[in-house]
Amino acid sequence: MANVGLQFQASAGDSDPQSRPLLLLGQLHHLHRVPWSHVRGKLQPRVTEELWQAALSTLNPNPTDSCPLYLNYATVAALPCRVSRHNSPSAAHFITRLVRTCLPPGAHRCIVMVCEQPEVFASACALARAFPLFTHRSGASRRLEKKTVTVEFFLVGQDNGPVEVSTLQCLANATDGVRLAARIVDTPCNEMNTDTFLEEINKVGKELGIIPTIIRDEELKTRGFGGIYGVGKAALHPPALAVLSHTPDGATQTIAWVGKGIVYDTGGLSIKGKTTMPGMKRDCGGAAAVLGAFRAAIKQGFKDNLHAVLCLAENSVGPNATRPDDIHLLYSGKTVEINNTDAEGRLVLADGVSYACKDLGADIILDMATLTGAQGIATGKYHAAVLTNSAEWEAACVKAGRKCGDLVHPLVYCPELHFSEFTSAVADMKNSVADRDNSPSSCAGLFIASHIGFDWPGVWVHLDIAAPVHAGERATGFGVALLLALFGRASEDPLLNLVSPLGCEVDVEEGDVERDSKRRRLV
Repeated sequence: MANVGLQFQASAGDSDPQSRPLLLLGQLHHLHRVPWSHVRGKLQPRVTEELWQAALSTLNPNPTDSCPLYLNYATVAALPCRVSRHNSPSAAHFITRLVRTCLPPGAHRCIVMVCEQPEVFASACALARAFPLFTHRSGASRRLEKKTVTVEFFLVGQDNGPVEVSTLQCLANATDGVRLAARIVDTPCNEMNTDTFLEEINKVGKELGIIPTIIRDEELKTRGFGGIYGVGKAALHPPALAVLSHTPDGATQTIAWVGKGIVYDTGGLSIKGKTTMPGMKRDCGGAAAVLGAFRAAIKQGFKDNLHAVLCLAENSVGPNATRPDDIHLLYSGKTVEINNTDAEGRLVLADGVSYACKDLGADIILDMATLTGAQGIATGKYHAAVLTNSAEWEAACVKAGRKCGDLVHPLVYCPELHFSEFTSAVADMKNSVADRDNSPSSCAGLFIASHIGFDWPGVWVHLDIAAPVHAGERATGFGVALLLALFGRASEDPLLNLVSPLGCEVDVEEGDVERDSKRRRLV
């Protein structure tokens, strides 16, 4: 899959499936609405209209089903007919699974995705997840032939005309962002160290015409970034804070996306065990998603000030490693007593959100991180956890997740009851909770918020993506589609406007309406 190029086209054209294998995919009632005249050129002479209709009549998705049409060259697959209220109407997770299992092999292949217009964005991002870019399998290095998968959307229901060129470009940029994020997360730390991650940031900056701001190594210590420096100072490759800034004329608000970029997490001196350390190359998933989404958002005409703040470090073990009982001064000016060096992500993010608040003047700060293993217990493998000081934005995150396929579910936001978990006798706070049974994912997020202040008048959103950042041993690129959808109203792109819930009616608790009406929002 690593050498596969994705191409989104309004029409994939006609071809014998033996020379260009084909997968037709959609909900069964949508597939029945595809006229034979539309698929005939992609199936003949191998498949007749009678065989096509017979195949549709045999499909019985529960939740999915597939039927070969001609050997292994052409397949039709059906998605679930309905999903629950906490799932995406696009059935995005099933799209990825069906493509991985049902797409016929070949150098040049075609997918016809049958769906309604509101599901196009989520479906495209789900397709992209089936084609990871990173591999070091020896056989792959010998296969030099570039493979292509051409994707055509056939729209049913309202707005069922051909897909516009602007939509195809948006899908290309969004899926490139998803695959970029997944590649970074899949790459092991012996290659994707902090130096290499900075190279990825510089590449994106060069492509967009932006020179990154980079604060690194001892300069972090000198300038007061005790969180990032303290976590990464024992590693061979030094820690860094990297910022990409987009400041267009006419901007009315400033948004900061802050990503946790722990390129590897041993746990530090509070070291992880042999079963929990493998997979910790994925601890940079938040920063990878922010980078991929930033690239796509700027390419799609982001209208407001947008800063990608990437907090990079390797939580390593060595003579210079932070010890439990050490006290660090963070960029916020607050002191933190370290009682668990494996609770490092919140330390780097605390510096990142403080910088976004103090130096960038952000009105909206969103941090994204693979922060807690407890997230997978609290909201499961598929739903990221959201914690925010705004009821409106909490509802918007859930809606955006359903619209884009990166699912989200709320955590309890209650600092007056939970923040006491960090009480320290000798510093402003500890970095890990006293009671692990008291909503640890919520508490971890509150630690980050405390460094901009619980009375800060702006919007703060925390997204814990620890579990959905991967599916099995592969990265998903989770978070890219979510950021693009959530902030779609700040884009000039009509597709991103369509999938964004902000600016639309969202449900909030009655007691929060007055407070949230005073907050800045995307319109």
